[in-house]
Amino acid sequence: MGETVPANQLKWLCFFIAMAVAVNFSGLFVTLIAPDATLYATIAKTMVLHHNYADIIVSGKDWLDKPHFPFWVTALFFNVFGISTWAYKLPGILFLLMGAVYTYRFAKDLYNEQVALWSVLILLTAEHIIISNNDVRAEPYLTGLIIASVYHFYKAYTRNSFWQLLFGSLFTASAIMTKGMFAIVPIGGAIVGQFIITKQWKQLFAWRWLIAIVLVLIFIIPELYCLYRQFDIHPEKVIFGQKGVSGIKFFFWDSQFGRFFNTGPIKGGGDPFFFVHTTLWAFLPWSLLFFVSIFRFIKTGVKNVQGQEWYCISGALLTFLLFSASKFQLPYYMNIVFPFFAIITAQYLYSVAGVKSIKTIRITQVIVMVLMLLVICALQYFFVPDCFTWPVVTLIGIAFLLLIFLPGRVGNITMQKVIMRTVLAAVVVNLYINLAFYPSLMKYQAGSEAARWLNKHNPQNYPVVQCDDSNWPMEFYLNQPLAAINPDTIKTPPVNTFLLYAKTDIVNGLVAKGWRVHVVDSLKTYWVSRLKPKFLNVRTRGKELIGMEVVVVNGK
Repeated sequence: MGETVPANQLKWLCFFIAMAVAVNFSGLFVTLIAPDATLYATIAKTMVLHHNYADIIVSGKDWLDKPHFPFWVTALFFNVFGISTWAYKLPGILFLLMGAVYTYRFAKDLYNEQVALWSVLILLTAEHIIISNNDVRAEPYLTGLIIASVYHFYKAYTRNSFWQLLFGSLFTASAIMTKGMFAIVPIGGAIVGQFIITKQWKQLFAWRWLIAIVLVLIFIIPELYCLYRQFDIHPEKVIFGQKGVSGIKFFFWDSQFGRFFNTGPIKGGGDPFFFVHTTLWAFLPWSLLFFVSIFRFIKTGVKNVQGQEWYCISGALLTFLLFSASKFQLPYYMNIVFPFFAIITAQYLYSVAGVKSIKTIRITQVIVMVLMLLVICALQYFFVPDCFTWPVVTLIGIAFLLLIFLPGRVGNITMQKVIMRTVLAAVVVNLYINLAFYPSLMKYQAGSEAARWLNKHNPQNYPVVQCDDSNWPMEFYLNQPLAAINPDTIKTPPVNTFLLYAKTDIVNGLVAKGWRVHVVDSLKTYWVSRLKPKFLNVRTRGKELIGMEVVVVNGK
């Protein structure tokens, strides 16, 4: 278990990891996607502009949904680098890369360096990891924080180290202040599951875990204080349509467990197989191997319970089962346990020795790679992205040539060749998605496009008004305050001059009411986070688009 990777192989594995890291950065400058990323970015922007980091405000109203930690981190980056797309995405990507480092350290301690390096490659090329590093929400933060927590608690147990316990508690508290109390499920599941399965009953009640609970409670005090300050001492505030809402109660129960039991103010509907078919695409190109590795791990593990680790399988499956039982389900929820998925898959690939098994894996991965490449060919044919420029074509072409020729020249281990080729296929696919598809797609998010236009074409510094109070793309990208109106409540034409962003049919209705307007920019919009075939097909796209206009409203 302790053998190291030969220097020549280590060099090439590090090269492939560097490529995987670069792919995760390739969406750094792509416009933020509504609704979540633009909402979270707007919250952090509001914190910075108003110098208020205790309250979470959305469109001028108190907002109680997510905890503060990712907004604090983003606000810090905004203060240092300025308010921009890349300054919003950068900290999320860095936390994910921190997760990759801890995945390496954990896998190396549990298995060996080869498994550790393969685990990093699998994690960094899992499809939804790369997507989430473009469409940054809370998950990149959580992915890094959770595997870091588990690693330090593991080291606290194996080394009996207070400092490891302290770091594990700090990372756990940060995870809780990112998503809520549900963050303890994969962390606690990994540690507790290991002890239960291996029958280390005394370890379950060791003093270190009580100390860890106390430390976590101390470390989340900033979050509790902010919630108490914004909500609990203001029972007169109307939140979720009612008064007397406790922010602390919401944090400890309703935000996560309330969703799980569907008793909180935010409800959903659940499908017990949702995360099965989600994992099939979200963990591509490794998902089929992952399901096989789970089966093999359990099959061999029941015969030799004490002879293998159970941290990864416990943390991953407990989270998987609880999320599957939940009534509130979204695809990116599973990202947080992808480090465990990666380690489980890597150790399985390392253990495969039979010629027939290796051949089956190679054929399976070739089929997966071909299908993924066919998907981007179909996107190119039907969507016809206008950002598929010659520099992008050249870069993707180089990656494709490496896919064809490089693994066979640098790998002397059959399984390693399969892994390298799979990694390169993921690189090709996601370079296309982040450099050609997404930049072209985001031109149909009219709110951000209109904001950029207004930043350049409003020398008179007219006030900017919209007919929608939740247009977060415009609110984030606009370099001036954004107000909202409801034209139906305005009985007479306005007396002041301002710029209005609204749907074309609304503008036409205002003209019919006697408003004096002058169209200065016309756009087409689509809800880009909800893609449908008719929109993706350039031949039928026009019927799916909604007309938007920026007009100058001239007062009397």
